[in-house]
Amino acid sequence: MENMRKIAFIGSGSMTEAIIAGMLAGGKYQPQEIYAGNHSNQDRLSYLARKFGIYTTQSKQDLLAEADIAVLAVKPKDVHAALLASRNHFQKSTLLISVAAGVHTSSLEGILRKDIAIVRAMPNTSAAVGKSATALSANRFAHDKEMNDAITLFETIGTAEIVEEDQLNAVTGLSGSGPAYIYYLAEAMEASIGILGLEKATAKSLIIQTLIGAAEMLQRSDKSPIELRKEVTSPGGTTEAGLRVLAEYRVQEAFEACIFEAAQQSRRMGQQISQQIEDAGKEDR
Repeated sequence: MENMRKIAFIGSGSMTEAIIAGMLAGGKYQPQEIYAGNHSNQDRLSYLARKFGIYTTQSKQDLLAEADIAVLAVKPKDVHAALLASRNHFQKSTLLISVAAGVHTSSLEGILRKDIAIVRAMPNTSAAVGKSATALSANRFAHDKEMNDAITLFETIGTAEIVEEDQLNAVTGLSGSGPAYIYYLAEAMEASIGILGLEKATAKSLIIQTLIGAAEMLQRSDKSPIELRKEVTSPGGTTEAGLRVLAEYRVQEAFEACIFEAAQQSRRMGQQISQQIEDAGKEDR
């Protein structure tokens, strides 16, 4: 096969599975191009091999040899150990993409001790259904080619946007945690079932389709959310009555505070993780 690439996943959890599923579903990648590895869970690797027909290995050398892209998909607390065990097998030509939340590119560079192109990615859990909103930021060694490679990969699981690294905390608060806010809204709507006397299955179906329809309107329309809201809010009508209650409870202000606090927590966690990695790095020198 011409233009064969090698994409190696360090870590084999749910995000790795979601990304691989998207890569293969879109037809831009072939199973022969994808490798996955982890530290000790052979059962998990066997599952991924059966499901996708990809290569799996627990050998760091086999995983990273001649890899064009290495995707670091481990928990933030495991980043230092995972890269420390792998760094001697990285080539300078390999693009490292990290989906480890809160881990700054400078921390990754410090562990690897190589001038290597690094892209940080902040997907969300909707990657599991190919609908992630992913933000990407790059270090100083990642240029147009590397960014294009990262965009191509993450567009297989949804949309991808480029941002500055210092904006990733805001992205985390907005879209990284965003699916949970929508689930919370659906949960609140579902809680009204008892008051309204609707069957649970009927209400769930109506709620889901309402959310899907509104999202589709936002995506297709050139109008702002405010304009779309006003179009369905007739003076003296039912929507106006309902929205008046939301305003009385200051729901918009609550959402603003919610997203801000999530972004601040991302910043605090990032600082803590960076310090832990720095401390661990001092020990391995």
